[in-house]
Parts: sequence; structure tokens; C-alpha cells
Amino acid sequence: MPSKTRYPAALGGTADDLEAAFYDALQRGDIDALMACWADEEDVFCVHPGGPRLVGVAAIRGAFEQMFANGGAVHARPSHVRRVEALGTSVHNVLERIEVLTAEGPRHAFVLATNVYLKTEMGWRLVAHHASPGTSREPDDAVAVPGLLH
Repeated sequence: MPSKTRYPAALGGTADDLEAAFYDALQRGDIDALMACWADEEDVFCVHPGGPRLVGVAAIRGAFEQMFANGGAVHARPSHVRRVEALGTSVHNVLERIEVLTAEGPRHAFVLATNVYLKTEMGWRLVAHHASPGTSREPDDAVAVPGLLH
């Protein structure tokens, strides 16, 4: 049954609150709570690991409905969040730790994802989610050494 909870996406919440609501909805397989996190705009987009670009609320909802129907929920927990915030936009790059069931039992996979939040009249809303293909090992951060400017 869909959740009737008041979402932190409402006025007064933060982009971090909305991100927590998004991952909570994923873990519970709650499509209504998950879609309440998205902006109601046709230009929003989502890319699942190895999947096509889904554009628009209807395409995104359909993909998550199918995902939830196959496994009930996505046991993804964000960690190692890197944030860039400016002018009513918050870009979060997160390491998702995902529990997957294998023939050998539960295992963890790691996915790098970028979530883009926009502050709207309705509060913070997700406008883009892009996830890399998963790996079985937690990736390290690569730190670039500044080069010479020419």
C-alpha cells in the first residue's frame, strides 16, 4: 500500500532530506513516495545502470514500477556523498551500496550515481538520476593532480 507520509520534499526541507526520502522509497518499493521526489516536468531524466535514458515522469515511473514488480524493492543505501550546491540546485554524487541476492547468498554491489535536485515552488525535487554500471568492489576516489595551464 502506498505511503501517506508527508515527504521532506515539501517546503522547508533540504536536498539532503529529499535524497533520504528517495532512497527510503527505493528500499520500501513505494512507487508513490518515490515519484513524489521527482519534479513534475517532462524534461526530467533517469539512467539506470546499463540502461537507456528515460525521459519524462511517465517513462521513469514505468521503469521503477517494473523494477519493483520484479524484486519488490531496491536495497540501495547511499554513502560517500559529494555535493555541489549553487543557485537553487544541488548536485549529489553518491556511492550506492546495493544488496543483491546471488546463488551464494546476499552480496553487495556498488554503483556510482549522480542525483540532481532543483529547488522549486513545491520544495526540492529530483530532476536527474544517473547511475553507472555496478561493480562487486567499492571503487576508490580518483584525485586528479592539477596540471599546467596553457
